Amino acid sequence: MSSDFDLFRLSEEHDMLRDAVRSLAEAKIAPWAAEVDELGRFPVEAREVLEANDLHAVHVPETYDGSGADALSTVIVIEEVARVCASSSLIPAVNKLGSLPVQLSGSEELKVKYLGALARGEGMFSYCLTEPEAGSDAAGMKTRAVRDGDTYVLNGVKRWITNAGISQYYTVMAVTDPGQRSRGISAFVVDKDDEGVSFGAPEKKLGIKGSPTREVYFDNVRIPAERMIGEPGTGFSTAMRTLDHTRITIAAQALGIAQGALDYAKGYVRERKQFGKAIAEFQGIQFMLADMAMKLEAARQLTYAAAARSERDDNDLRFFGAAAKCYASDAAMEITTDAVQLLGGYGYTRDYPLERMMRDAKITQIYEGTNQVQRIVMARNLP
Repeated sequence: MSSDFDLFRLSEEHDMLRDAVRSLAEAKIAPWAAEVDELGRFPVEAREVLEANDLHAVHVPETYDGSGADALSTVIVIEEVARVCASSSLIPAVNKLGSLPVQLSGSEELKVKYLGALARGEGMFSYCLTEPEAGSDAAGMKTRAVRDGDTYVLNGVKRWITNAGISQYYTVMAVTDPGQRSRGISAFVVDKDDEGVSFGAPEKKLGIKGSPTREVYFDNVRIPAERMIGEPGTGFSTAMRTLDHTRITIAAQALGIAQGALDYAKGYVRERKQFGKAIAEFQGIQFMLADMAMKLEAARQLTYAAAARSERDDNDLRFFGAAAKCYASDAAMEITTDAVQLLGGYGYTRDYPLERMMRDAKITQIYEGTNQVQRIVMARNLP
């Protein structure tokens, strides 16, 4: 898909992609969203339909059997899936997060094997950076990888790993030179079936309940040295470069959640009557809707501008990626909260989807770097 698009208007190709994904999501993913949330189960229906339509990892280049979609196309796919089910949108989002280190820094052999497997739907990818004592201070991780002949032996634990236990492949950051702090961290591809890999119980979360979040344990996991991503000591740099690109996918998820909430609230206030007329006719309601739409569109423009920079790998990507993630997630939290308010008591019940959207929106302000960390990143990278 072309990466060229007008600043103020999407290309016809991008518009067609949005229409196709929206139709598919409404028909095949939305009907399961409430059940997925209520039961806290993985959205297998979404995975099946996304993989059947090559929408589960559209970022993978054609060279490796992928769609070769540009960064904006990836944003649109995630946005439209999140509009109906935030948990399901983490399938394409985390597949990009987990596999992008291989795409950015991996050997050709790693790219052929793992990007190809991902593109063909042979297994999902997850990203293992955070640890119990290394959250925002990711360079303080303790997981070790010790060289032993032609292999590395991994020991440690990773926490808050999205889709853990479901994904087949894991990009794992581990310390190979303890004296070098961030420059002593390397990246590896670990397979779920490698001996010594295990998973903790799913976390009991406020939202995105259909996407399992678990600890991942590495107990003397022996992997071939050729599964290192890039050179020794470059793992942390690769991890940070990855986040520069993938924070935009979290912005996309936030956009989708907010759009779904706004769409539902608009329909409700046009039908709901009080004092003899639709409540949409009251100025107080109109002002709320106007503010919601304004914030959403501002977030969308910033996110799409960041996606363009991601595609070109511009020098100011780090600022724009952080800004898009921060602004869009803050806007999503405000918009979903207001949407619940517009439904009154009904908004507070699980008979309507808005309380789920509000709960789902919260995590976008937290993962892939809290919004407080995003503001630090922005301040350090002012354009």
